[in-house]
Amino acid sequence: MAKNNTPEVKTQQKVQTKYDRKMEARRQQKLKDERQAKLTKTIAAVVGIVVVAAIVFSIVSPIVKKNQTLNGTYVKVGEHELTKLEYDYYYETTVNNYLNSMSSILPYLGLDTSGDFSKQQYTETMTWKDMFDEMTAEQIKQTKALSDDAAKSGFTYDTAEEYESFLAEFKAAADSAGTNVNEFYKMNFGTYATEKNVEAFVREGMVANAYYDELLKTNEPSAEEVKAYYEEHKRDYDKVDYRSFAFTSELSAEATEDETNAAMDELEAKAQAMMEERQNGGDFEELCIENASEDAKASYEDAETEYSLSEGRYSASIPTVVADWLYEDGRKEGDLTVLKDEDTHQYYVVEFVNRYYDEADDANISSTMASQKVSEYISALVESYQVTDVKGDLKYLTIAQEEAAAQEQDTTAVISTDETAE
Repeated sequence: MAKNNTPEVKTQQKVQTKYDRKMEARRQQKLKDERQAKLTKTIAAVVGIVVVAAIVFSIVSPIVKKNQTLNGTYVKVGEHELTKLEYDYYYETTVNNYLNSMSSILPYLGLDTSGDFSKQQYTETMTWKDMFDEMTAEQIKQTKALSDDAAKSGFTYDTAEEYESFLAEFKAAADSAGTNVNEFYKMNFGTYATEKNVEAFVREGMVANAYYDELLKTNEPSAEEVKAYYEEHKRDYDKVDYRSFAFTSELSAEATEDETNAAMDELEAKAQAMMEERQNGGDFEELCIENASEDAKASYEDAETEYSLSEGRYSASIPTVVADWLYEDGRKEGDLTVLKDEDTHQYYVVEFVNRYYDEADDANISSTMASQKVSEYISALVESYQVTDVKGDLKYLTIAQEEAAAQEQDTTAVISTDETAE
């Protein structure tokens, strides 16, 4: 076989010098830098868009929010479409009125007036915000219903004088609060409230109130109706004069039943002894001094007053156990008794003096009767004024629906169980 004389080709790797390695490293770094530059440029473009968008949003957002507050329907009540501005006016007014009227007991209600109402529970299912929203909606319903009915009935009321008084009083209140009128509007009626944009709401409320007063006048009862009402509610309006003294125990909240019974027996014995002394001719005030504690003695010793004597008292202001006895038919002057009040662990010595009706209360009865009639009339009016939560912010409506559905399910379950049992 002929020998192949084709020379064998051997592939050899070029030996890199230090210089070659340096140049290759520079080339690779250049490629890396170019890729990084391209990536950085791309990211910068995206970030730039986001930054611009954020800047634009920070400028536009308050404008959009203000526009949404001043325009567009936030909630619908009956046929009335309310903006957020108008709703806020009613909401802030409702909350302020509530807080002012309940100021003396707010510490006991557990409400932090400086906190977020939506994060404080009013009941297990409702927050304070939900409760205030419900109150606000009811106020709007009544105002709109009265305003509509006033227009329908032809009632007119010139608000000019009352509105001028409102402006003057509002400015005085702002001065007293140490702020200007513009800020005071925001504080009382909402972030975007101004004198101009809430004027219509203020005037509408004035018309509604004036119409309510007109309804009270037109529903004022006759003298005969007042007399008939009194005959049915004598206990509510008759006044009584009486003398009384209370024997009170020093029982602790941890007292046992035996300790309580022993203490009450001791009080009863003291009360019976005082009553017997009075029946034997003893002076009621002197007997009170004898039995009073050292702290109370001075009150009974005051010669200028008969501390034990209560005059012109209504039934509602008297302890129930005492009132029940005083208002019994046939009670006459000088009647005397000992009464046990188990709820307060007390015994009373009570002496009846007089029961009578003050004809000045005719006006109170008339006002009560007229108010009842008008309340019934308004209740009928507002039935057709349904609240539509356009923006979905009034959570109390959903809560009410869920509770109604749950109650219906419970009722159905009970009926089903009864039918199965049969």
